[in-house]
Amino acid sequence: MIEQLENLVRTGGLKTEPPDANESAGLLRSAMDRLKDAKNPALSFASRFDLAYNSAHALALYALRQMGYRSDKRYLVFQCLAYTVVDVSKIQIRIFALCHERRNLAEYEGYLDVDETLLAELLRATDTLLEKINQRK
Repeated sequence: MIEQLENLVRTGGLKTEPPDANESAGLLRSAMDRLKDAKNPALSFASRFDLAYNSAHALALYALRQMGYRSDKRYLVFQCLAYTVVDVSKIQIRIFALCHERRNLAEYEGYLDVDETLLAELLRATDTLLEKINQRK
């Protein structure tokens, strides 16, 4: 797994950087708070989606940082889950990738496809990712 991450360092997709305990604690706290808020049905779909997506990103970044790497590319943080969280499924990674695409459409083009099913899948995938990360601690 480290070999694939080191290949990404060589190609410039990742940088090596030792984990930082304060950063790690902040990423986990942010992810858990956002995930909790994303499950609040009183919030708008756009807010819930944004919160769930950013929770997933914080968890994926946490996993990458624990391995001693960093990336400025959000999509790459999700793709690296295959190497940073050993038993993450390809389906979960695809859900995160799709949500990344949808987030970019909303953020940069003002188009947000209201898809409650995708939001539910994102919440489930993020819950599962959090559980796997907590098991590793």
